[in-house]
Amino acid sequence: MDTLALVVTIGVALFFTYTNGFHDSANAIATSVSTRALTPRAALAMAAVMNLAGAFLGSGVAKTVSEGLIDTPQGSKGMGILFAALVGAIVWNLITWYFGLPSSSSHALFGGMVGAALAGGTTVYWSGVLDKVVIPMFLSPVVGLVVGYLVMAAILWIFRKANPHKAKRGFRIAQTVSAAGMALGHGLQDAQKTMGIVVMALVIADVEDYGDPIPVWVKIACAVMLSLGTYAGGWRIMRTLGRKIIELDPPQGFAAETTGASIMFTTAFLFKAPISTTHVITSAIMGVGATKRVNAVRWGVAKNIVLGWFITMPAAAVVAAAAFGLVKLTVL
Repeated sequence: MDTLALVVTIGVALFFTYTNGFHDSANAIATSVSTRALTPRAALAMAAVMNLAGAFLGSGVAKTVSEGLIDTPQGSKGMGILFAALVGAIVWNLITWYFGLPSSSSHALFGGMVGAALAGGTTVYWSGVLDKVVIPMFLSPVVGLVVGYLVMAAILWIFRKANPHKAKRGFRIAQTVSAAGMALGHGLQDAQKTMGIVVMALVIADVEDYGDPIPVWVKIACAVMLSLGTYAGGWRIMRTLGRKIIELDPPQGFAAETTGASIMFTTAFLFKAPISTTHVITSAIMGVGATKRVNAVRWGVAKNIVLGWFITMPAAAVVAAAAFGLVKLTVL
């Protein structure tokens, strides 16, 4: 196996992780920044540290990505498939970041993997894609919407007699904890997705055997790149999540972040499902906002976001398939 091809593929995978970090940094901190619970730079620094810590909490999601979605391709063509999958995901991340649309980096990666695998003649485990990607893609936003609504309703009832100003100050402090939990869950979910790709590349190159544990250096590299990307920030998407869906106050921000973090930890540890942090936090914000009144949520913005969710996987798949075609013509 060409060592250069392995190095280039791992380098592109780490760059994808970096784009994932600045694309999805808003997931963890937009609500805290919009409610002024944290300053932008303090929030980004906290999210970067917690992303780094979260990457070391488990390996179930990485195993699903490396072994449960497509058959591990072999030889130079296999490395070309992984390279094309990453290109498809990166291109879609950059497009959606430019337009400030909080699409899912995770589903961009999965779409890229499926598109490149189909173009390269590699087996796609459709049952795995259905169970671990498609069903959670539809189910997690529904759960986020419902749980966000219920958590916010519970907060409103529990603090119904509290002084509003004192309650808001308390929740502004509590948001530091909920935002940290959200960032920890983001690291747990998203760093592992790239770990799975890097492990697959190492197996193709015969550096690792199928089923081996994730090397420590892979965990460190993916975690650091995700953290660096997170610290770089994603201001366009942050404005969409923090302001354009609904004007959040500290109790609402706390409810949304607590909901998102709880769902991410549950799916990672119990189901090993690589869910989208974007889907979860966005739907949680919608659910929280709906407790105020249904028309308080700017459903027109929400509709555009949901449309982005639906087109992410096929769009990334098309780009990845085209990228594999170019790789096949020029390299293979």
